Amino acid sequence: MSTATSGNRHTPRGRRAATVAVALFLAAAPGCKKKEAMVLPAPEVWVTQAVAKDVPVTMELVGQTAGSKDVEIRARVEGYLETVNFREGDFVKEGELLYQIDPKPFQAVVAQAKAQVASAQAKLGQAETEESRLKPLAEQQAVSRRDYDNAVSARDAAKAQLDAAESTLESARLNLGYTTIKAPISGLADLSKVKPGNLVGRGESTLLTTISVIDPIYFQAGITEADYLKFAEKAVAAGQRLGKAGRRAALVLADGTVFAEKGTLDAVQRSVDAKTGTLAIRLLFPNPSQVLRPGQYGRLQFVSETLAGAVCVPQKAVSELQGVFQVVVVGAGNKAEIRTVKMGPRTGELWVVSGGLKVGETVVVEGLQQVRPGGEVKPKPIEEARAEAAAPSAPAEGAEAQKPAGK
Repeated sequence: MSTATSGNRHTPRGRRAATVAVALFLAAAPGCKKKEAMVLPAPEVWVTQAVAKDVPVTMELVGQTAGSKDVEIRARVEGYLETVNFREGDFVKEGELLYQIDPKPFQAVVAQAKAQVASAQAKLGQAETEESRLKPLAEQQAVSRRDYDNAVSARDAAKAQLDAAESTLESARLNLGYTTIKAPISGLADLSKVKPGNLVGRGESTLLTTISVIDPIYFQAGITEADYLKFAEKAVAAGQRLGKAGRRAALVLADGTVFAEKGTLDAVQRSVDAKTGTLAIRLLFPNPSQVLRPGQYGRLQFVSETLAGAVCVPQKAVSELQGVFQVVVVGAGNKAEIRTVKMGPRTGELWVVSGGLKVGETVVVEGLQQVRPGGEVKPKPIEEARAEAAAPSAPAEGAEAQKPAGK
């Protein structure tokens, strides 16, 4: 009796203890399932060092070619054009016949002037004979002094009339010669502005065509006043005149090709254009192949200065945002630092850093998007990546040719 009662009393306590133990286990179980926070590895980036290099600064100017001699061929007398005696747009030689104006009216004027000369010569001869006859008589006082003076005046007047007639004849011959128009120089002739049958020279000297000497040929461009001052200061420091500096330049044509010959500075304009603020410069280019013709546009390229020991980085290492340039510098402990820099000119694949970076500092070239300011990175030289890309790919492991199994 007592034994049964004692067992019933202890049973509820045992159940409560078991319940508390299970609760404590369940409470502790979620804590055991929590995982530790994941630590991301440092991103891998390709880097290189900023190097010092002498960088030539290239200036580019847009301009236009012009003949070293441009001669306008104009009609100097009025008349109807009979013939055009040259091939338009082709080269002509000095003295070659270009145009012929109808000479008949001018031939008639020459004939009339010759007749006037002959008449004046006859009158002069008569006056000289009369003066010679009266001269000894006047010395002997056989005739009055007045008669002799009149004879001398008549002789002088006849001589003046002869001179005038000869001048008229010379003018008529010149006008007749102007009807035959020849090339004054050898060069490239333009298209003819007139055709046979046109009336030319009325009221003005009609433009017929233009001949240009294109070997050598001029190239004219405009330089800003600020750039001119830089060149002028350097020329003064070197003891040279700007217009006589031996600077050579390349010419990039409209199709992007570079002209084979180099040009030299020939002349600088006297004054700055107040409207554009530019100063015209003229260069002389040899043109033996006669590829260049007047009026062609091109881009003039020449080295304006050389930056000695400039700090250079690959262009891919520079990022730009709203005109602000930045590079990622890897410092001590492989910590990344985003640094604002000042950029200069570009040369090939490099970019000159004019401020904010020193020679020898390590910059990130590839992997910029993975870098966090102040974060750690795993740098690898970009030269290794280029070497791996240039090396031939090795065959895959285990890729051996299978041999047929023998029986």
